[in-house]
Amino acid sequence: MPHTVDLVADLGEGFGAYAMGDDEALLDVLTSANIACGFHAGDPRIMDATVRHCVQRGVAVGAHPSFPDLVGFGRRAMDLSPDEVRTDMLYQIGALQAFAAAHGTRVQHVAPHGRLGNLVAIRPDYAAAVADAVASVDGSLIVLAQDGELADAARGRGLRVGIVGIADRAYRDDGTLVPRSEPGAVIHDVGEIAERTIRMVTEGVVRSVGGHDIPVQCDTVLLHGDTPGAIALARRVREELLAAGVEITALTDVLDGRDA
Repeated sequence: MPHTVDLVADLGEGFGAYAMGDDEALLDVLTSANIACGFHAGDPRIMDATVRHCVQRGVAVGAHPSFPDLVGFGRRAMDLSPDEVRTDMLYQIGALQAFAAAHGTRVQHVAPHGRLGNLVAIRPDYAAAVADAVASVDGSLIVLAQDGELADAARGRGLRVGIVGIADRAYRDDGTLVPRSEPGAVIHDVGEIAERTIRMVTEGVVRSVGGHDIPVQCDTVLLHGDTPGAIALARRVREELLAAGVEITALTDVLDGRDA
């Protein structure tokens, strides 16, 4: 069977008059979108427009909830209790569900953003809080995560899980991402990123900073839109995947094929 993969990016990450990335150009490349829900970026007008554009392009809508950290773009650790994490998730998912309903669609998945997204991979209490929130809202929602605590917690609650491959981020030997605060955390070489993506999707491995090929399941590839040359990079990754015989398709189709 041919390899299949979903392509996702973080969209709607401006605020008020401030824009972040070229969402319109990215939508031509994607099959799914993680939409900021107002806590690290985004506002009602931006959320509304982003959902509308996704519907117009046939791109699946996903929630991208975060710590309540507009100033730090959700990339700072915050000392929240698990119940605060759970209720913050409910608030943000619910907000996006309203815009999705207004545009005749539904939220397909939930993908925690930034520092929260890093912590739920290794903190069982935060992972349980996010999984509980998702399960209580809609058991058909897909949880996007790296392998780790959140993926396990979501599966334990009967939720479908899509494992995210992040080709432009460096991985440690244990499969976690190198923090952005450390040198070399973000990879900028277009050729290297494209090669890493192909290996993630077709071989199920990625080269770690320690020089080891470590296993990485990849149901969806995360493309970043807020770095220099991001649009050209996203198009290059899509072209390289297609050239390698990979079918780019909806996340639900990828998971259906994997689970068949």
